[in-house]
Amino acid sequence: MICDSHCHLKHGNKERTEYAPHTLVEIMDEAGIDKSVVFAMCVSSAEATRFAQRAVEAFPDRLIPYAYAIPHIAESALDQIEHAVRDLGFRGVKLHAGETKLVDYVIDPLFDLLAQYGAPVLIDIAGNEASARRIATTFPGTTVIMAHFGRYLCTDRALLDRFIKLAEDCNNVILDTSGVILPWMITDAVNRIGSDRIAFGIDGPHPYPSPVAYAKDEIQKIRMLPISDADKDNILWHTIARILKLT
Repeated sequence: MICDSHCHLKHGNKERTEYAPHTLVEIMDEAGIDKSVVFAMCVSSAEATRFAQRAVEAFPDRLIPYAYAIPHIAESALDQIEHAVRDLGFRGVKLHAGETKLVDYVIDPLFDLLAQYGAPVLIDIAGNEASARRIATTFPGTTVIMAHFGRYLCTDRALLDRFIKLAEDCNNVILDTSGVILPWMITDAVNRIGSDRIAFGIDGPHPYPSPVAYAKDEIQKIRMLPISDADKDNILWHTIARILKLT
């Protein structure tokens, strides 16, 4: 079984690319992905909830909804997120440092709320080590999934090493493999924190060389690691399945 724990209905790229739910499922079918966690960004929390809800209503057995946390002048993002998690069955929340300032007076109420519901937050921390450590240590009862091992397309081995060290220090931190282009750092993390603290993600769809080829390449990145089959199964399925109570 494979679960992509990081999949966009709407991207944060310059074009704000959107993908219809049936397009995502077609990509999943061709790539061999059983389930995907889906969310939208670059919209309000309310609109992101509508994106994900429509997708999951169309494919309830394949797509898993996350809410999106972003401050909004006209509405309470926290109310929208609580509604999504409490009333609509959303399994977690996405937070992105590119759209939300990661200071305590902005984001701490979100982490308090998620601790109450046992829901994880998938956060693109953009390499901000200080914020990552503050969040992880301040909210030990909230599962914090660090997208991209801490920084997207990072070539700084020392930085990735420090995010693995953060996961060593904080049991609530999970590392997401999307956008990791130094795959040996994933092997290092398996040896240091265990494969049950690492979750597979694609951060797609990506158009190049094609959405299906990109997804297959990300799966192969895990399949080719010099780790046990059990460790690969944890990364590709069991870690996120445990966190989201899929089984």
